[in-house]
Amino acid sequence: MKYDYDIITIGLGPAGMAVSIMGSEMGLNICAIEKKSLGGECMNAGCIPSKALLRAARTRHTFSTYQNYSLKGGSIPEVDNIFENIQKDLNFIGDKKTKGMFKKTDLMLKEGSAKFVDSHTVAVGDKRITAKRIFICTGTKPFVPPVEGIEDINYLTNENMFKLEKVPQSMIIIGGGVIGCEMAQAYQRLGTKVTIINRDKNLIFPQDAEVATTLKTGLEKDGVTIYNDSNVSKYEKTTVGVKAYFGDSQVIEAEQIIIAAGRVFDPSELDLDKAGVEYTKKGIKVNNILQTNKKHILACGDCNGHFLLSHAAMHQGMIALMNTMVPLPSWMPIPGPFKRNFKQYVVPSTIFTDPQVSRVGLNEDDLQKLGKKYQVVKVNYGDYGAAIAEKVETGYIKAFISPLGKIYGVYIVGEGSGEMINEWALAIQKNLHITSIMLMQHSFPTMGFLTKRVSEEWMMGKMASSFLQKMCQVMFRL
Repeated sequence: MKYDYDIITIGLGPAGMAVSIMGSEMGLNICAIEKKSLGGECMNAGCIPSKALLRAARTRHTFSTYQNYSLKGGSIPEVDNIFENIQKDLNFIGDKKTKGMFKKTDLMLKEGSAKFVDSHTVAVGDKRITAKRIFICTGTKPFVPPVEGIEDINYLTNENMFKLEKVPQSMIIIGGGVIGCEMAQAYQRLGTKVTIINRDKNLIFPQDAEVATTLKTGLEKDGVTIYNDSNVSKYEKTTVGVKAYFGDSQVIEAEQIIIAAGRVFDPSELDLDKAGVEYTKKGIKVNNILQTNKKHILACGDCNGHFLLSHAAMHQGMIALMNTMVPLPSWMPIPGPFKRNFKQYVVPSTIFTDPQVSRVGLNEDDLQKLGKKYQVVKVNYGDYGAAIAEKVETGYIKAFISPLGKIYGVYIVGEGSGEMINEWALAIQKNLHITSIMLMQHSFPTMGFLTKRVSEEWMMGKMASSFLQKMCQVMFRL
């Protein structure tokens, strides 16, 4: 059968962009479809605008601290046109930078939603197109819990919270995950009185309890009020904005409310049943090489329910495309040895609060469930001269290492952790021994030097053995 295209990509967030741009550079004939804006949630309503807001908030916070203003009601200079400036930057990135990357693709932008007609055919409005392979990269949308009164209030999600006209006086944030914590600190530092209502016992659940406590302390230091282990039972519209009823007859009123209660897969526009693609509430079912039950249809990124992170989606798009370049014999019932299993790649993550919280690999709960023997090696920023001199004393690296030096997982809490975690990700992915980090020279005096300190701490712990000390003495004196 002759098709219109080699590939149709539905959705141009990180996963769809990776497939479309890489594929076009390989000389493939590609049609890329995006119903909203290039870059998807990450570019327009997630990673990028949130970092802009956090940077502005941090700048204001630094200024207010050095000028001896109080962050809890003092007279702090206002931030003018912050949301307008963010939108200008996003428009520039989309129109001047991102769009130029699609020169070699047939781009269908803002022409409507893509719907399956059959397993090889997609319709966008009145247009019908076919392809040998179809990549679904549609992402997810904010989950809004069905609480009484939710339909009566004007709530914000990540989709519209960067389009406000001004910084609100007060705000309730529902959810203590990544979005909730980042936005709580950002708005609090911009002058908003922020309250978090979180259903879980800790922030950023199910992360390490000590790490969650460190983050909670940092947010509370900025003035954020946090109610963990609390569920909202009712919302009520008021002249001020909204009231939230929760816990044991507790009530909070605020000008704005952000719902940051997680993400959900929405298959309603795709007509997946017409293509025969299987899915659940969590997302589209995929195998280890990102194929759906229809082998020529692949699903990458958040829409498959695995690792809901932008860089993971981008990586999946790359891996899925590469896998299509390796023929799979019809007689082979499972993916062959040259196909790449996307689940075998480690996924680092960072929460861009202050202090930053980064993680890769297994945590203590994981290791205990697996019955692994491990030791915790912890190095504090406050014990490092460069950190003390730069007034960056809050933070630590917490590594979980086997008795023989295998690196299981790492948390880094503190400035620069988002950059530092990548070295640990590579070490775990390549199964490097902890001494490989010790023997690599690290630029000094950077915060990354603390990574080397962890490896040295592990080695010095081993040298506490009287047997090893005796062996060293014997070897030295030979």
